[in-house]
Amino acid sequence: MKNKLIYILPLLCGYFISGFFTQGELVITPNRMIFEGRKQKEDLNLINSGKETTTFSVSFVQRRMNVDGSFTAIETPDSGQMFADPFLRIYPRTVTLLPGEAQVVMVQCKRSSDMQEGEYRSHLYFRSEKDYKPLGTGKSAIDSSSLSVQLTPIFGMSIPIIIRSGVVSANATLSDLNLERDKEGIQYLAFTLNRTGNGSVYGNLIAEFIPVKGDPIQMGAVKGVAVYTNLNKRQVTIKLDSFEGMNLKNGKLRLRYTSREDAKVQEIFAEAELNL
Repeated sequence: MKNKLIYILPLLCGYFISGFFTQGELVITPNRMIFEGRKQKEDLNLINSGKETTTFSVSFVQRRMNVDGSFTAIETPDSGQMFADPFLRIYPRTVTLLPGEAQVVMVQCKRSSDMQEGEYRSHLYFRSEKDYKPLGTGKSAIDSSSLSVQLTPIFGMSIPIIIRSGVVSANATLSDLNLERDKEGIQYLAFTLNRTGNGSVYGNLIAEFIPVKGDPIQMGAVKGVAVYTNLNKRQVTIKLDSFEGMNLKNGKLRLRYTSREDAKVQEIFAEAELNL
């Protein structure tokens, strides 16, 4: 008797460009949403960047941030984590877009009087409902006496939605800086991004080489790095650029954790140095 295995491959890897979150056929702005103070609603702008008419479903999911920055789907909150979706409404929950077409999805926050002080977080999940044809179902399907394999891609992505209740504060520090090199000779700056308080931290990381003589040289940067409230630290690495004739000696590496470019007030949240 033939056994059949069906593998579902979730493609959740996107990238941030100037406040836009893109993956596959969908562009979303803003790439994260925060409700604080008296703010009650905000609009999300969706654009179908693909070449076909596509329907996207919109729903809430819960994510645990891991120490390496990856996410795990969860159903119950971790210690220090509270879910935001009981206090959120989204309209509409299904969007059909023509190629190049845009539409607004409204997110509404309805607070309750018994909310605890701190930060609530859920993730808004956008899933393409396109009927992708599984691999292995045509004439060239893999076939043997015991196994048939189908690969069905599911295209989706999520963005964080945060509600801040009462007094929320957070501080960040940088520690354990270490210069590493992989098998190909590429150098990385590895370090720990620490968080304290009842709120998350979010910003950009910039690594600079400070020579004994001369001006600082930017060696690497990563935008939109967060540590959420279920963690008090996160392990991060930044790939360092290589320049012909440059040797990272007789100087130091300076690492800064700063506010995003679109922040109302530009700040340096944390700074640390590594002598070379």
